[in-house]
Amino acid sequence: MGARKRIRANQDKESKKTQYFAKLNNCPTSPRKMRLVADMVRGMDVNRALDMLKYSSKEASNRLEKLLLSAIANWQLKNEGVRIEDSKLIVKDVHVDSGRMLKRIQPAPQGRAHRIRKRSNHVTLVLDNLNNNDTQIEQ
Repeated sequence: MGARKRIRANQDKESKKTQYFAKLNNCPTSPRKMRLVADMVRGMDVNRALDMLKYSSKEASNRLEKLLLSAIANWQLKNEGVRIEDSKLIVKDVHVDSGRMLKRIQPAPQGRAHRIRKRSNHVTLVLDNLNNNDTQIEQ
């Protein structure tokens, strides 16, 4: 590994020590529907994001709420004795990538068949302290 790559890898490693994340793999919701919910909470304060997800009527919001609670639990493991309200945590980033696709057959008229694609996705949610960020996206 070259010197530049090593320096960059060490910088990334140091920056990840202050970030806390949770991942959800193979969630049986289409990525497009999950992105609608993920865009609602990106850049928000954690408490406000939890409220938005709890009272949203979309089905994907339930799964994203559980993922956010998991990321908060990961934060609490490393920061014992610190209250969430005092820490100014924000949802720094939410990535929604497409997962595997189940391919099914739907019978159609005159002996034909249509292919049904049942999509899934992978979600990565990253929390960060507001003190570490220069800017905050307030919605």
